[in-house]
Amino acid sequence: MPDGGRIICFSSSLTTASTVAKEYILYNMTKGAIEQMVRLLSKDLGRRGITVNCVNPGPTGTDMFFEGKSEELLKHIASMVPANRIGKPEEIANVVAFLASSDASWVNGQILRVNGGFVV
Repeated sequence: MPDGGRIICFSSSLTTASTVAKEYILYNMTKGAIEQMVRLLSKDLGRRGITVNCVNPGPTGTDMFFEGKSEELLKHIASMVPANRIGKPEEIANVVAFLASSDASWVNGQILRVNGGFVV
């Protein structure tokens, strides 16, 4: 990777949950590992001007997110966000675009929770 590059990883707001449904345990473990990798790589690669950050989205309205969820469950999830709604994919994309830009040259080793204040 050339000097001055950007590495942007993805995790999940579920990594901050105090309780996790058993079907999400392995998922959260892998996302937690990604967050630790970001912290460590940012220190090592930062010397070369390469930033390493992680976007940590909350509930986001993608086809995969909606799949298999009842309307009742979706309303419950939305109620855990102060704005009482599910996030939009473009709201995550805007943060990724910022991190990839030169405007984010001083942002390194961060886990950015892009979740509308989602509380778990």
